[in-house]
This record gives sequence, C-alpha cells and structure tokens, in this order.
Amino acid sequence: MRIDLEPRPNRSLAIDIAAPIVALAGAIAIGGLVVWLLGKSPALAFEVYFINPLLEGWSLQELAVKACPLVLIAVGLSFCYRANLWNIGAEGQFIMGGVLGGWLAIITHDEAYQSLIGGWWILPTMLVLGAVGGAIYGLIPALLRVWLGASEILTSLMLVYVAELGLDWLVRGPLKDPDGFNFPQSVVFDDIARLPFLAEGERLHAGVLLALIVAIGGAFILARTLFGFEVRLAGEAPRAARFAGFDDRKLTLMVFAISGGLAGLAGICEVAGQIGQLTPKISPGYGFTAIIVAFLGRLSPIGILVAALVLALTYIGGEAAQVELSLNSDMTRAFQGVLLMCVLIADTATRYRVRLNFGAAR
Repeated sequence: MRIDLEPRPNRSLAIDIAAPIVALAGAIAIGGLVVWLLGKSPALAFEVYFINPLLEGWSLQELAVKACPLVLIAVGLSFCYRANLWNIGAEGQFIMGGVLGGWLAIITHDEAYQSLIGGWWILPTMLVLGAVGGAIYGLIPALLRVWLGASEILTSLMLVYVAELGLDWLVRGPLKDPDGFNFPQSVVFDDIARLPFLAEGERLHAGVLLALIVAIGGAFILARTLFGFEVRLAGEAPRAARFAGFDDRKLTLMVFAISGGLAGLAGICEVAGQIGQLTPKISPGYGFTAIIVAFLGRLSPIGILVAALVLALTYIGGEAAQVELSLNSDMTRAFQGVLLMCVLIADTATRYRVRLNFGAAR
C-alpha cells in the first residue's frame, strides 16, 4: 500500500482562510493537554497566555513592539518561500544587521565627535547598515546555491551559529564597554542613535511604523509589480517561469537579499529600539519564530501582520506564565513548534487530498 498526495483541483477560498485558524485552535488544544499533564489548569493557562495580556494597556504596547521584528523578518521570508526557496537563517541575518548597525553607534559614542560633525545622520545610517549587513549575510547561502548547488536550507541554518558566536566574541572583546565592569556588553547607545518613541513614557518606537510600511510595501510589490509576478510564478510554476525568460539564478539572489535585508533591518530596530546596546543575546529567537508567522499569515504580508500579533502574544503570555503558573520558558518555544506543525498539516490538508494506493509497489 502506498499513500499518495494529489493536488486538489478546486480549492475553496473560505477553507484557505479557515485553515490557519483551525491550526491555531489545534495548537492551543495540544498545549492545553500538555499543561494538564503537568498538573496545571488548562483554562487558567489559556487565560494567562491569551486573555490577560489583551486587558492591560502596557501589554498592548508590548505586543506591537514584539510583533515589529516578526513582521519585518516574516515579510522578507515570504519573498523567499513564495519563490520556493528556503531561507532558514533569518536569525543569523537578524544578528548581523544588529551588529553592523550597532557598530556605528558604538564608534560614534563621543559627544565631542557628535558636536563636531553633527549626529542627525547616525540613526538613518545605522538602519541602512543593518539592512546591508543582513542582506550580505543572506546572500552567502544564495551564492552557494547558485555557484555550487549547495542546499540553502543547510547553509543558511549553519550560518546562524556563526553569527551567534561572532556576536558573543565581539561583545566580550572588540566591542565591549571598557567601563562596563567586565560585563559582556557594549556601551549604551546615545539617544541620537536610538529609535524615537512615539509618545513620552511609552514603549512604542518608530520601528513599529517601519514594520507597517514594509508590510504594505511588500503586499504591493507581490501583487502589483512584475517582480512580484516573477516571484509567484517561480514558486508555483518554475518551468513556466523559465520558459517566460525569467532568470532563476538572479531571482534567487534578489529574494535572499530582500529577505536578509529585512531581517537585518529588524535586528538594528531591536538593538536601537528595545535594547539600546549590543549584548550576547539580542534575539529570543525572532528569526525562527518568523518562519511560523510567515506560514500562519499564508505568506501574505497583510496576513503576516495579524499572525505576528498572535505569536507576539505567546511571548508575553509565556513570560506571565513563568510567574503565575511556574511554567518553564521553553513551553513558549514548544507551543510555537506545535503551532508550526499544525499550520503545515492544515496547509497540506487544504492543498492536497490523501489517496491510498493498494497496487503493487514499484
């Protein structure tokens, strides 16, 4: 007996929309079962994870702030995944963007220097450097695929660990604050090198607006431009794309540059916004969580906005669950992994139908 997956000839739009919602409900049910097996109340866990954060004003701001890097990274990943290319190393590109952009804030950390040449240009240049750093790091697996035929999945993933170890070495060595009592961290960035907050005493910074602009721009590019059509065609009908004269090698480089650039932009937004300095750990795993966000949002930049808020909610709820329910922080990552599996299962069920073949195996 052989199990075959056959593409469904007619797919319902309503089912496509409902699939991620069903996947989320299934992940919550599985998560509730795990919590029950740990001796905790699933109803209380659901309230702590998903309800309470929505009732607090500060939590809503934190929700938007945590969703910001997820939106930026996931929109970039959607370009790769729609082209049937697999960038799994956004975490490393996020780190490299934060490092390169943060480097400028560190070397210009001098009031005399800033007063001499002015400091208005520092933050915009940091954002550009962050995007460039992520794009260059993202192009490495793309070039290895184009030139050597290496799997972009493996190379992009392995480069994450290179970036993490590189960041750790930098903040313990060349970029360490000489007056930081030997802690592995850089100097605290000057206010001129920080993203401005949208209101006095608030948590929201300008990176949130940048994420909205990127999501809207990404939706326009994918839906209304020739490049967006090329990306979609390469993923859905690669032979037709080649027949139409599109260069798949050039496309590979372009989508990886976009994906890495947006991940790097997210990195510098996080460093210049939330953290304000370089530390050994500038990401709680945003690069990997953004993969779930991209698929939960159906690889649509607008859908990604909603999905990012849902995944950001798991971060905030997970932190509250550690305090109120004494649940390990790894529960959040486990839930995100379960959610990814549920999304993939739901996608497979909507795109294909299972057929049992009882013929002789060939």
